[in-house]
Amino acid sequence: MKADKKRFMPSLATLSGETADIYFPRAKEILEAEGMDPNVVMEIFPSQAGLLCGIEEVKALLARVLPAEAEVYGLEEGVQVDAKEVVLRIHGPYRAFGVYETAILGILAHETGWATAARACVDAAGDVPILHFGARHVHPDVSARLEYAAVVGGCVGCATSAGATLAGITASGTVPHALVLCFGDTVRTMESFDRHMPPDVKRIALVDTFKDEAEESLRVARALGKRLWGVRLDTPAERGRVTADLVKEVRARLDQAGFEHVRIVVSGGITPERIRYFKQRGAPVDSFGVGSFISGAPPIDFTADLKEIDGVAIAKRGRIPGITPSPRLLRWSLASEN
Repeated sequence: MKADKKRFMPSLATLSGETADIYFPRAKEILEAEGMDPNVVMEIFPSQAGLLCGIEEVKALLARVLPAEAEVYGLEEGVQVDAKEVVLRIHGPYRAFGVYETAILGILAHETGWATAARACVDAAGDVPILHFGARHVHPDVSARLEYAAVVGGCVGCATSAGATLAGITASGTVPHALVLCFGDTVRTMESFDRHMPPDVKRIALVDTFKDEAEESLRVARALGKRLWGVRLDTPAERGRVTADLVKEVRARLDQAGFEHVRIVVSGGITPERIRYFKQRGAPVDSFGVGSFISGAPPIDFTADLKEIDGVAIAKRGRIPGITPSPRLLRWSLASEN
């Protein structure tokens, strides 16, 4: 996946080294004091298989800090990688980039974990599209990266403008329960939404706030007619969550009333297992909204090893000295990232 590289510019805190493990700035200070700046080869690899994500952000960071003579080889965003496969190799003076090891590993670890979880949902859903709604589960300073990773993992949409901008798409969303509660009626809410939102914004009614979902779906469909794109079922766990039978009933009642065009979106605690449950029971879901399964995915650990110093193969105990054969790596042109 390609996006405008300026979207991935590192923060001032990252560039200054403030987000680095303190021993990296101290190591740089010691090398400077000793007049040392060895040319090294650093290799980075994951602890387990996953869908690689964060490469574009790492590329933007390295473009800011590496000298022109440095060489970088890496895999592309969104490819499947194996455990211990080298995804990034950096040739350059250690003092130029060593302090950014923490940032590089953290970017790849979290974004790869999120993208891998998203791909698990996408694989389970098959041809049914997945939307990501998990920004509310993470700190806002990282929510855009989460949403971007979900799109890299195969989600067709995400909920926040920041995440959508990073991913190069348009934000997706319906109406919150809060708005329905403010109006006191689902139909009144959607009529107001229809009056005030631009025509290109899909009219998707949230139909589980006050009444039976099938009843609300019909009420809104009669009010908006062809302008209603779909209904979203988000029944809470306190009321038994959305079931396959409920989806089938809503579909049947809409069809019987002549609203075959109205799609059904299901959200609320959606996981690959839940997606398979709906599909195995033949529930006619047109789209799933996934939140915490993706946002709460554990990071996939990445490791950075020095494998060569001033042309001499080297490694710590337990690792093989020298450059690892990695035929999939591609040479990066960092000049184009600035």
